[in-house]
Amino acid sequence: MYIILLLSGVIFLAYFLCIALFVGHGTNFYFIWLLLGIGAIVFAILIKRGIWVSHFPLWFRRISTIIVYIGLAIFIFVEGCIISGFSMTAPDGLDCLIVLGAQMKRSGPSKALQYRLDVAIDYLQENPDTIIIVSGGQGSDEHISEAQGMHDYLIEKGIPEEKIIMENQSKNTFENLVFSADYLNKEKDRVGIVSNNFHVFRAVRIAGKAGYENVYGIAARGEPFLQCNNMMREFFGVMKDFLMGNI
Repeated sequence: MYIILLLSGVIFLAYFLCIALFVGHGTNFYFIWLLLGIGAIVFAILIKRGIWVSHFPLWFRRISTIIVYIGLAIFIFVEGCIISGFSMTAPDGLDCLIVLGAQMKRSGPSKALQYRLDVAIDYLQENPDTIIIVSGGQGSDEHISEAQGMHDYLIEKGIPEEKIIMENQSKNTFENLVFSADYLNKEKDRVGIVSNNFHVFRAVRIAGKAGYENVYGIAARGEPFLQCNNMMREFFGVMKDFLMGNI
């Protein structure tokens, strides 16, 4: 156990440093790997020196172990649900696509957002009668709204402007889908939800809860090196929306 914890801690810290120094990320969530790394190494030291056994009563250690196992079981189950969205696709002839927003940089869409838009473009080229809703407001660190940035990218790639609808008020996935519903018939229209693979499961479940009756997930790729970070972040996103009754 000592070796496993120590190695895990070192891996977590190395992953954190790689994101912080070389890869970058749109949020500060990646600091969780710093906390996990420090926590794993500290616990490894407690076990190695016998402090965990000598200074903590048996009842506390047993309760802690049970909590850890329950948490691990929940984590594995939720991650399995998230992974189930990786292969989601949609049939031809949808009435509408909704592209969920992600970070917009001054240089253009972030990699994650670009992946979503490129998948949507591929679909629109094969299905020219489908309209597209780009959904996302303006964050405090964004110079324009995500919807505006997506609109501009699509125009640049040759998508006709009359096919694009902008929803520029939403701040999260739940609002993306609730606000976008104002521009379509969620009971009758066949709607594709476009997002990165790690996000599709939650998006589709939220859409169903929000009253979309014919909804399909369309999974774009995720950034390879950041996939672990995004999967971890998405776990907390799923848990939050579950507790809030959004899924």
